[in-house]
Amino acid sequence: HVQLVESGGGSMQAGESLKLSCAASGGTTSGLTIREVCMGWFRQAPGKEREGVATIAGSDGSTYYADSVKGRFTISRDNAKNTLYLQMNGLKAEDTAMYYCAAGRPRGRDWRLPHEYRYRGQGTQVTVSS
Repeated sequence: HVQLVESGGGSMQAGESLKLSCAASGGTTSGLTIREVCMGWFRQAPGKEREGVATIAGSDGSTYYADSVKGRFTISRDNAKNTLYLQMNGLKAEDTAMYYCAAGRPRGRDWRLPHEYRYRGQGTQVTVSS
């Protein structure tokens, strides 16, 4: 059973930085190895739909970002720790949301769609005060 566990959320002031982590464990006999799968970060604010924030490809590590976070957020992974990260700089009040990591999107599918990912975590809350 694959597990994705997010951590690192908190309450911040606008302009501050925060780094989220997503630890992957479990799976089939070969396990879930993050360097081999496409992973992503999503967020959902109250009353809004879940939106894609960033993704990193399993094959070559290429990254893509939502326009709203481009230049401020950075997605990365530590293959040795089987952990995905989201570095968030220059936080804004509109970044307030529950943040989720996801894994297992087939290559070529739309990274912004949550249902394209096979596994999802339970989320970590980020609150930014202006």
